[in-house]
Amino acid sequence: MLKIRLSMGGAKKRPVYKIVIADSRFPRDGRFIEKVGFFNPLLPKTKKERVNLEVDRIKYWIGKGAKPTLRVSRILGEAEVYPMPPKGNNPLKAIPKKDRKKEKDQGDKPAGGEPKKEATKVAPKAEPKKEATKVAPKAEPKKEATKVAPKAEPKKEATKVVAQKTKPKKEESKKK
Repeated sequence: MLKIRLSMGGAKKRPVYKIVIADSRFPRDGRFIEKVGFFNPLLPKTKKERVNLEVDRIKYWIGKGAKPTLRVSRILGEAEVYPMPPKGNNPLKAIPKKDRKKEKDQGDKPAGGEPKKEATKVAPKAEPKKEATKVAPKAEPKKEATKVAPKAEPKKEATKVVAQKTKPKKEESKKK
């Protein structure tokens, strides 16, 4: 698939981009078919030298099926060569990340849905708990007593295994 995309060039912290026609499988700064313009993001938007496009070649490649990337489609949209892509919806973009987290935490608390749910949950749970405590107080202590004893025995065995493992290590250190 053919793409119209940016290929990065320039020096460190001084990017300059070529607008190229390339196969989507090729690396970003790698092989391309044709250079159709350039873009210098460091220049102000009002300067003419910021963007240079070969409009007729771009239209030719679009006719052949080349699709511009989002950034290139914005550049072409500003030059009125290609329709401008729709703007994304990110209402939190202008708010610093620290403040976003605070707003999310505050936004969750006053929602009002959680306290109502808790109140509805408490009433149905209270009734079954009362019934369960009336029926099963005698059965529960017996189960707990039987559960505690088997758990204690495996722990003792595990400590014996650990003790045996530590003794050979001491012996090995003595042999050296």
